[in-house]
Amino acid sequence: MSNNNQSNSVIRWAVMFGDFVLLNVIILSFWQWHWLMNTWPEGRVEIFILVNNIALMLSEMRYSTLIHLRLVSAGDILKRIIGLSVTQVVLAFILLKVIDYELEIRLVLWWIGTVYFLTLLLKRFVERWFVKLYREAGRNTRTVTLVGSDPELLNIYEKLKSDATLGYNVLGYYGDESLLESLLEKTDDFSHGNKKKDKKKKVLERLGSLDDFLARLEAPESLSLGDELYLCISRREKDTIRKVSRMCDHKVIRFYFVPVSVESIGLNLKREMMDEIEIFTTYENPLQNPMNKLVKRIFDIVLSLMFLIPTAILYPFIWLIIKIQSPGPIFFKQKRTGLDGRDFYCLKFRSMHVNADADKVQATKDDPRKYPFGNFMRKANIDELPQFLNVLKGDMSIVGPRPHMLAHTEQYSALIDKYMVRHFVKPGVTGWAQVTGFRGETKELWQMEGRVKRDIWYIEHWSIWLDIRIIWLTAKSIFIHDENAY
Repeated sequence: MSNNNQSNSVIRWAVMFGDFVLLNVIILSFWQWHWLMNTWPEGRVEIFILVNNIALMLSEMRYSTLIHLRLVSAGDILKRIIGLSVTQVVLAFILLKVIDYELEIRLVLWWIGTVYFLTLLLKRFVERWFVKLYREAGRNTRTVTLVGSDPELLNIYEKLKSDATLGYNVLGYYGDESLLESLLEKTDDFSHGNKKKDKKKKVLERLGSLDDFLARLEAPESLSLGDELYLCISRREKDTIRKVSRMCDHKVIRFYFVPVSVESIGLNLKREMMDEIEIFTTYENPLQNPMNKLVKRIFDIVLSLMFLIPTAILYPFIWLIIKIQSPGPIFFKQKRTGLDGRDFYCLKFRSMHVNADADKVQATKDDPRKYPFGNFMRKANIDELPQFLNVLKGDMSIVGPRPHMLAHTEQYSALIDKYMVRHFVKPGVTGWAQVTGFRGETKELWQMEGRVKRDIWYIEHWSIWLDIRIIWLTAKSIFIHDENAY
């Protein structure tokens, strides 16, 4: 683990050094061409550079990079970038005004701060990509052993292996063979045609039974467990949990306890303390707070106008191409289920020929109802642009659970527990489910169950930063094609 921590530290310091290089390159570039800096008294540019570097150094102390960490989200990274760039500009402005109040720096700092923020975004994206390649090559990785037979361990395994940026190498598991069989079933479910995965290479290796593991605790030096251990057994096995935890402490292994699925009550609970007693209460929906509602509504209005005004120039061209390829109305209006289960008309650019099944049948990959430009619009999300009018009207939000056809609401509300919970907030143009692999056609029930689960997670964990993250991931999908977009 020390080698891993040392590598993480090198990555962190290298990224921070790059932040300073980037800032100074931007400032020197502005010095070459910005007319205002050329009017400053002698020596002021050098002071400007020095103060900006001091401001960045102070900002890095509070908002240093997180990309070297394993379990860090894109939203957390974005928060750090915003905090770093804004704090740097504010501190530089204050310090420069103390040194020379008359020096005109507002416009220059604004432009430098804006360029720095945008280039920092690109820099973090590239750095994150290099970290991924570095860890995919087997460097800066952590090895993990799983102990137990509960299906919850499969969720841990899939999380650790789903993203190479995390840099985890799972050695195997101690438990019943049923866990391996469950994984094989999932492998079969996600295999397609002749592109089946090689199970021997991908499947989690069984290292022994749970009894084998517990027996070897008497001689822990015979166990090779790696850097981290995840234990998933019943909480009633307190003595075993303590014994495994002490063994991990002795071997300098990070210990994690995962509750078994039957002991999970299916609620998001908020931890509170009553003196020294730990208690839990139900997790409050953040959007029940009037202030959060107001923030989200203002955010929706501002961003909708930012999308609609520059894209308005596309509407005549879209109208013309639609008319040429598929006679009929430019807009497709469909009743969908919205906030509190109320119906509203959802607007889209019409991407299919006029047909009688539009309100009953989902689009499929090779749907004959689609015409060429309509197919392109669906893949590029262009057909969703009119929904920003729904957002301005108040029927929708930019981010939220995607609104479903009335026929689907009736169908799935009878099949899926908590399906209607997704209507406690306004539906969205995009959503958490759509950017986490549950976009498009739902051929099987488990796909809709996965979508509903993510919609409810979004409702319970809403923040403006989460909305920004989802918008960013949606924007990325325009350039990185989603195979479920059709």
